Amino acid sequence: MLKSTPKKTDQPRHLLTVKEVAELDHCSEKTVRRAIAVGLLEAVRVGPGGRLLRIDPAAHAAYRQAHRW
Repeated sequence: MLKSTPKKTDQPRHLLTVKEVAELDHCSEKTVRRAIAVGLLEAVRVGPGGRLLRIDPAAHAAYRQAHRW
């Protein structure tokens, strides 16, 4: 009996850049980096040496919900 391999239907997640989050929140990139540094906004490091920061849209939504101004 042959088993079929599951088709990969998951699309790669689109992660936001620091610049995109800053534009969405109408603030500076430095403000976004500060929020990440103090743990208010969850981010992941990607790229060579983990140099680049990316933010999951769900984490950004949670941050905006928790820190409405």
